[in-house]
Amino acid sequence: MYSSKTTTLSDLRTFVMDERKHCVSDREWKFRLKGYGYALRQTPRGTVLSTLPHGVDLCTLNV
Repeated sequence: MYSSKTTTLSDLRTFVMDERKHCVSDREWKFRLKGYGYALRQTPRGTVLSTLPHGVDLCTLNV
């Protein structure tokens, strides 16, 4: 049986926020996310999660 795992935005938000719980500071959180290929940016809309190195916006976070 073939099974493919797709990541939804909800799963991604949960993962990112769970990573934040493991961090002492926002700086450490950003560093950990870089290791997974993600970046955080501050915009007028709030904190945006994007991909590295292309900078494609994925979702906003309620931080």
